Amino acid sequence: MSLNVTQAQNYTNLTSTTTVASGPGGMFGIFVASASSTPTLKVTDGAATVVNTFTPVGATFYTIPARFGTDLKVTVGGTVDCTVFWSP
Repeated sequence: MSLNVTQAQNYTNLTSTTTVASGPGGMFGIFVASASSTPTLKVTDGAATVVNTFTPVGATFYTIPARFGTDLKVTVGGTVDCTVFWSP
């Protein structure tokens, strides 16, 4: 019996604060394509902070191996174009 293993995830591209997923799931990470004008990102699960506010750098992948129970929300400050990779 063969077992297929994959790191493929759902993805959501965003440039403003977005609730990426509702209900429980897992987060793989965030790829920041570009960031300027005092950029910031914050990742939350409902009212709980997963990753507190940080200053992202363009062309960078941030691995964030976290589970969320309520929802996955990414708060964007400044100008950021990023893609969030997650699974339900």
